[in-house]
Order: sequence, then structure tokens, then C-alpha cells
Amino acid sequence: MKASDLRESPIEELEIKLKDLKEELFNLRFQLAINQLENPARIKAVKKDIARVSTVIREYQLAESEE
Repeated sequence: MKASDLRESPIEELEIKLKDLKEELFNLRFQLAINQLENPARIKAVKKDIARVSTVIREYQLAESEE
């Protein structure tokens, strides 16, 4: 997932993607707690994806407030 690809998406789609990523992070943390997580590096990747999506959403919000 690249930020440039995210910037081309509508904000509604980004909000849905953010919700899905947060759910995935919750599930990964739950798997980690019960020792069923196969790929611990996935947690870090999902956190970075959440940050990317949040950043792009914030950029949209700032652009709207300037108009």
C-alpha cells in the first residue's frame, strides 16, 4: 500500500479501509495474546498502513478547510 495510491481514492473508501485495518490489528493482537500469531511482523505493517491512511484522510480534511 502506497500513499500515492491512497491519495487517488475517495475519502469514503479510505474511512472504510481504516476501519478494516483497525479490526485487523485488533485480531492480530488477540492472536498474539493467545499465542496463535504466525507472522508477528504483520502487526507492524498494519500499524504503518493505519498511519498512512490516517495521514491521507487528514490531508483531505485540511484541504477542505482551506476552501
